[in-house]
Amino acid sequence: VQLVESGGGLVQAGGSLKLSCTVSGFDSDDYAVGWFRQAPGKEREGVACIRFTDGNTFYANSAKGRFTISTDNAGNSVHLQLNSLKSEDKGSYVCEASFGAHVFGDRFRPISAISYAFWGQGTQVAVSS
Repeated sequence: VQLVESGGGLVQAGGSLKLSCTVSGFDSDDYAVGWFRQAPGKEREGVACIRFTDGNTFYANSAKGRFTISTDNAGNSVHLQLNSLKSEDKGSYVCEASFGAHVFGDRFRPISAISYAFWGQGTQVAVSS
């Protein structure tokens, strides 16, 4: 399984970025992809998740109303639209994937890193004030 992120960069506060994650090398009808971010000296934080099979999305409180997670029709790319960016949104954004029917289970935590077994290298987001 391979996940490759792109789209990071430097943006002014209040600006927007669109991140993309391409997922390949898997063979499962049930899977979820989440976006996580990690700033220097801070723990990895779940931002958003999309469950491909039913299209359900999940957001951290910090992302609701500003970020939108989506997928393309082919089902192997996940996008994260970041709007109204703040300085606290800066960090390395990493996409992570989880495969199997457990993504529908009660114990699946969509914006918790413990739920995911595959991840990419990340893309950097910097926000200037």
